[in-house]
Amino acid sequence: MSSQISSNLVPSHDVNTSKENRHLANFRPNFWGDIFLSSTSEMEMAAGTQQEYEELKQEVRRMLEANMDKSSQKLHIIDAVQRLGVAYHFEKEIEEALEIIYHHHCNHIEIDGDDLYTTAVRFRLLREHGFDVHCETFNKFKDKKGNFKESLIGDVKGMLELYEAAHFQLHGENILEEALSFTTFHLKLAETTVDYPLSAQIANALKRPLRKSVPRLIARSYISIYEAYGTQDENLMKFAKLDFKILQHLHKMEINKINRWWKGLDVATNFPFVRDRLVECYFWMMGAYFELHYAVARAFVTKVTCLLSILDDIYDAYGIYEELEIFTRAIQRWDTNCVDLLPDYMKLWHSETLNVYKDMEDLMSKEGKSY
Repeated sequence: MSSQISSNLVPSHDVNTSKENRHLANFRPNFWGDIFLSSTSEMEMAAGTQQEYEELKQEVRRMLEANMDKSSQKLHIIDAVQRLGVAYHFEKEIEEALEIIYHHHCNHIEIDGDDLYTTAVRFRLLREHGFDVHCETFNKFKDKKGNFKESLIGDVKGMLELYEAAHFQLHGENILEEALSFTTFHLKLAETTVDYPLSAQIANALKRPLRKSVPRLIARSYISIYEAYGTQDENLMKFAKLDFKILQHLHKMEINKINRWWKGLDVATNFPFVRDRLVECYFWMMGAYFELHYAVARAFVTKVTCLLSILDDIYDAYGIYEELEIFTRAIQRWDTNCVDLLPDYMKLWHSETLNVYKDMEDLMSKEGKSY
């Protein structure tokens, strides 16, 4: 069978075409060097720290579950929990709290008297979590001419929240488009006149609104801002800092380990024509799934993305038609019987790709999830 496969794959031209016939893209070299290869030891939390971490987590959970006089209080807590990057610990509690807030919203409880800040935070959080909320809730902040009221300009925090809410607009929601223009203009003016930390929060929002930012970057900047306001919940503040430190160390360990795998491939020698973008691939994956329990997925998808980046450059920047024809069939067959006909750099890519998927399959099999 293997001989039949091999005979079907023999190209009509010699695959060992000289390098002079190849197109080289001359990509920029890796920016990071070996910075992520420095030794990173495993972090073991002291028993006291682990206990404090769990106790703080339970305190935050109780706060999210507690009954409050006004739904606005719960909204502000949920908003802080999300911005501080610890919402992944409390998904159930947050969803249940928002269900109640949405019920109040549908029944116009505490709606008409709510200020711009509360209205905007509620709209953003509910829409972000998939609840059916309508932008007409902002009509009450317009004057008789259909423009946003001039009095809103003095409510800088309210404008900032309206700005963030406006980024969750759907097609055809003109009032949110108007809100975005209105708030962007006035926030740029306010940024230079208000004090820290509000000035920093405005600057961050204008550069990277919540809708378009990366959760870890939001958490990193908001921890300092939340603390500087001086009105923070101490338990939430301590938990957010400790959780950030733990995750940061975990991410450092992951990128260190993946970097060693990458160096083991000797990309500079075996694939000198490709983009060396391991760190960028990891950051992209971490931006999507930063949580503790996605460690295995982060490592796997980062490796796959790096291999796909090499594959892209093989096809677009280096490979020639005759060898690419064989290479394509070898990939489609997902079989090692074809690799003898490939040049060395393609053999290495093919075997390493199979190894990465096999390692993941073995790991999932141990957990009973190989499907």
